[in-house]
Amino acid sequence: MLTRQRKQHILSVLARDGQVVAKPLSEALGLSEDTIRRDLRELAAEGRLQRVHGGALPLAPAEADLAGRQRIAPGEKVAIGRAAARMVRPGQVVFVDGGTTAVQLARHLPLDLRATVVTHSPLVAAELAGHDRLELLLIGGRLFRHSMVAVGAAAMDAISRVHADLFFLGVTGVHAEAGLTTGDSEEAEIKRALMAAAAETVVLASSEKLGAASAWVVNPVRAAARLLVSPEAPEKALAPLRRAGLAIVRGDGAAG
Repeated sequence: MLTRQRKQHILSVLARDGQVVAKPLSEALGLSEDTIRRDLRELAAEGRLQRVHGGALPLAPAEADLAGRQRIAPGEKVAIGRAAARMVRPGQVVFVDGGTTAVQLARHLPLDLRATVVTHSPLVAAELAGHDRLELLLIGGRLFRHSMVAVGAAAMDAISRVHADLFFLGVTGVHAEAGLTTGDSEEAEIKRALMAAAAETVVLASSEKLGAASAWVVNPVRAAARLLVSPEAPEKALAPLRRAGLAIVRGDGAAG
């Protein structure tokens, strides 16, 4: 089998099964495991998949730039944002992550809501500028332009001084084994700190993030209390997450 054919077969298996395990694949093809691992390395370098121990997972498409992410599943993100906004109760202190789905959450918060929102996203803060009854705290730091959020030591210090009721977390990948992942190491540290400073974390994830993975692990999926998905999120992608102990809520309010 030619290299090109092997790689296409690997991508076909990945699309069909949602993962590639090097050892059984090498046995099925009658090839050495080293050959398959080399193909996986090359495909990862081409941006076609995410290597993990023993094989590979789909690469999270949510690692695209902000303009690119705005074009991915816009309807799902509206549904998830609307449902997330309904979870916020008067008087709560809430962390809101950066990202396109978090912006939708901010857009759907009631104008008369009396609560405190803490965010390291200037885009989320701008969405909430007209909510006169909302206490809005903007965490500062070095601006990570890819996600338009503050990162670094100053942001970490500010987060450590808050105890929140809820944290609405955005990630690029949600996988039962690979965990909650994102595409930048500093951003992963900030998300981890926000989870630690909140009593409960709700993960916001449109369908393209389910079963996908990025290089930097925020936490295992069981570290979150709930996963909020859209009504059309595929059951096949949700089943392993449920088995891993993650409670799932669909954007229409139905339990998954």
